[in-house]
Amino acid sequence: MSSILVIPSIDIKDGKTVRVVKGIPELNCKNYGDDPVEMAMIWRAENAKCIHVVDFNNSHSHSHKNFQLIGEICESVIIPVEMGGGISNINDAKEALDLGIFRLVIGSLIIDNEKEFVKILDQFGPKKIAAAIDVRDNKIVIHGRSHITDLTPIDYSRHLKEIGVERLIVTDINRNGTMEGPNLKLSKNIAEETGLKITHSGGISGYSDLKKVQEASIFGIDSVIIGRALYENKFPCQKIWRVAEQGLFN
Repeated sequence: MSSILVIPSIDIKDGKTVRVVKGIPELNCKNYGDDPVEMAMIWRAENAKCIHVVDFNNSHSHSHKNFQLIGEICESVIIPVEMGGGISNINDAKEALDLGIFRLVIGSLIIDNEKEFVKILDQFGPKKIAAAIDVRDNKIVIHGRSHITDLTPIDYSRHLKEIGVERLIVTDINRNGTMEGPNLKLSKNIAEETGLKITHSGGISGYSDLKKVQEASIFGIDSVIIGRALYENKFPCQKIWRVAEQGLFN
């Protein structure tokens, strides 16, 4: 059983850190501050090895108003920063990567314009580009998690493998930010069907759930994105996950 990488999430809307429940950004996170750069520095100080950033303005309205801020995050920490939200063409991808982003997570574009996505994948390579698998009721959702497609996650994931994707970020939207437990069955099934590298996201409520993800690492789940549970200090001792991880940024 391999070690898993725990990746704190910073969700940004209008330059502020927000709480996200079931894919919908809501109240500013008053309990732990609303400055994304400060939050990134805190996670780095607490020995995070990677940070996941979601740009909700770019995702919902293709606004780059948070890009300067995201660039500041990249400059403020010396660890990889991955970013998702609203990448709609190869110029967007280049601009985001020029900010210092280590890996882009792309979702809607793959369905809206697969040819453009393949251009991005070919130019920057599969280590720089991951695909988002956002799922609600066993269907892929896109466009800021607001549009439900007819695609099932297994069939869609198989197709992504065929076009050259190597890593998937798998999120059950119904569990996102709820701390009701992870839908590991979804991530495990995709991992087993595709053999791709899987980052699980959504539903983690504390250490017991983290252990379940750890046990699922044998299926190919090598990392987990955690937001609310970390911010709300739901782990008895958050030093549990502050262990150096090697070889997971590929």
